[in-house]
Amino acid sequence: MTLHLHCFGESGNAYKAALTLTLCGIDWEPVFVDFFHGATRTPEFRALNVMGEVPVLVGDDVKLTQSGTIQLWAAERTGRLLGPSRAEALRWLLFDNHKVSSQAGALRFHMNFLAPEKRSPQVMDWLSGRLRAALQSMEAQLGQTPWLAGEEVTIGDIACCGYLYYPEPFGFDRAEWPAIDAWLDRISALPGWRHPYDMMPGRPSDRATIS
Repeated sequence: MTLHLHCFGESGNAYKAALTLTLCGIDWEPVFVDFFHGATRTPEFRALNVMGEVPVLVGDDVKLTQSGTIQLWAAERTGRLLGPSRAEALRWLLFDNHKVSSQAGALRFHMNFLAPEKRSPQVMDWLSGRLRAALQSMEAQLGQTPWLAGEEVTIGDIACCGYLYYPEPFGFDRAEWPAIDAWLDRISALPGWRHPYDMMPGRPSDRATIS
C-alpha cells in the first residue's frame, strides 16, 4: 500500500503527521497542496476533505484527516510512540490540539504570512498570552520528566513540537525555555527526524507574502 500525505511545508499540523509516520517506520509520499494559492478551497480538495485542511492521509484502504487522528492511527498500527500509558500520550496530544498548535499556528500565520495591513496587534497579543501559558505548562512538565508523558517519547511529544522548529518569528525563543530547548534537541536526535521544510514540499521562500 502506498500512502500519500497531502501536505505543505509551512503547515505544522501536516508536520506532526509526517514526522509521526516517519518515526513509526511507515513509508509515505508527500502530495504538495498549494494552500497559499487556494488549493484547499477547490471543489476537488473539499471532496477529499470537507474541512478544507491538511493533512490528509490517503492509501488503498485508508483516508484520514486531522493530524491527531493520523498520529494515533500510525502509533496504534505499529505499536510505537504510545509509551507505557496510552492515556498520558493522548492527554498531551489533545493538549497540543487545543492549547499549543491552535495558538502557535494562528500566531505564526498572523505575524508572517498575513499581509501587514491585515495584522491586528490585539489578536497577536491575545494569542501570545495563550501560547505562553501553554509553554509554561510544557516547561514545568519537562523540568520533571524527559518526555511529556514520562520516560518515553510519544505522539504527545510529536504533537506539541509541531510548530516549535519553524524559523519564522512568533514569540517563541528556545533560549527562554531551557527544558523545552533540551527536549527539542532530544526529538531532533531521533532517527528519521527532519526539519519540516526538508520533510515536506513548500516553504516561504517559494512565494511572496499573501494578501
